[in-house]
Amino acid sequence: MRFIALDVHRDFCEVAIAEEGEVRLAGRVQTTPGELELFAQSLGEDDQLVLEATGNALAIARIVEPYVARVVLANPKSVKAATETAKTDKLDARTLAKLLAGGFLREVWIVDEQTRVLRRRISRRAQLVRQRTREKNQVHATLIRNLKARPPVSDLFGVHGRRWLAGQALPADERETVEACLRQIDFLAAEIAVIDRALAELALASEQMRRLMTLPGVSFVTAAALMGAIGDVGRFPTAGHLVSYIGFDPRVRQSGSEPARHGRISKQGPGEVRHLLVEAAWHAVRTYGPLRVFAERLASKRGANVATVAVARKLVVIAWHMLSRDEDYAFARPSLVREKLRKLELLTGAERRKGKRNPVRVFATKEQHQLEKDLARQAEVAYRRLVRDWQPAMKKGTGAAPGRASRGPSSGQAARQNTAPRPAL
Repeated sequence: MRFIALDVHRDFCEVAIAEEGEVRLAGRVQTTPGELELFAQSLGEDDQLVLEATGNALAIARIVEPYVARVVLANPKSVKAATETAKTDKLDARTLAKLLAGGFLREVWIVDEQTRVLRRRISRRAQLVRQRTREKNQVHATLIRNLKARPPVSDLFGVHGRRWLAGQALPADERETVEACLRQIDFLAAEIAVIDRALAELALASEQMRRLMTLPGVSFVTAAALMGAIGDVGRFPTAGHLVSYIGFDPRVRQSGSEPARHGRISKQGPGEVRHLLVEAAWHAVRTYGPLRVFAERLASKRGANVATVAVARKLVVIAWHMLSRDEDYAFARPSLVREKLRKLELLTGAERRKGKRNPVRVFATKEQHQLEKDLARQAEVAYRRLVRDWQPAMKKGTGAAPGRASRGPSSGQAARQNTAPRPAL
């Protein structure tokens, strides 16, 4: 068995081979489909090949994969930690071959085609949103430079906001800047709408994305981003593995006999997914349900920002359980879920039914919304009771607190129920 490493560049790949305890260089291969196909045909069926997960690594892996026993995409961070002081293409290729032969590489999952499409579209959308935000910030900066008061509207770039903006007296060069920014904003908004329509079509066709949309605050964009990051949920043994993969796990520092110190979140993995999940958490803490109570309880101890990130982490944990068990969110509000799906249908070009009699009412009435809110409040009551019964809040020598299972006095520990209280739903 041979362990073959490719140090990948745009124009060529440096090749190194580890065999029978020795590592040797084998020249270069041009990164063209034809040259890579010839190189793959020269490999053996029991060979293993490794390359760093860079821009064109996935395309190279797709060409070589049918001809070898295994293709490994290596995490660049783990490879960088093992590189020598001197850095050349030949040394990097030799290092990759040694790490693969010794089994010391952190392997990156080779995504399937559908997951790759999701990731590319989410990444492209995030880039366009950042560009649009920069243009909007330029408009606000122009108003500040010219001592203009705050706009009297919530959306400066809506119909009323643009009407107010057009009526402001600005120097000629500043007016040119504002008009140029508005044209860029309109162009970027149109490009984002094209991507949103493609994502909406994928979300309607995916049962897993529709399931994730039952979570409060999770839109089709967030569901698509989360599914793009997860891919196959079976590759995460526990919810903690998924939390660590997305980067919501805290950093840990421990040495000697000192206790471990937990710091900020690691922020490993896809940043776009974390940003969207935090935005989803902002909406979730304003929606009646256990997540809102969880955020309030944590905010009273650690502050609103920490509570928001904790809710985003909780959404990841719940999403793992939902996808693993093929279940929807237990406290979902059916009317809001129906409205989400209907808006997706309209976004993809479905026929509008305004003025027509619908066989099934999609948008709920105020009475139906109120009934669902009442059920959500009952869920909040059940969650508060669960937390109260779980927390050790009793003093030594006192009897059982109201609502607890124990009857006699406790010996220094709070009495707990053997089973969680039944929800009030």
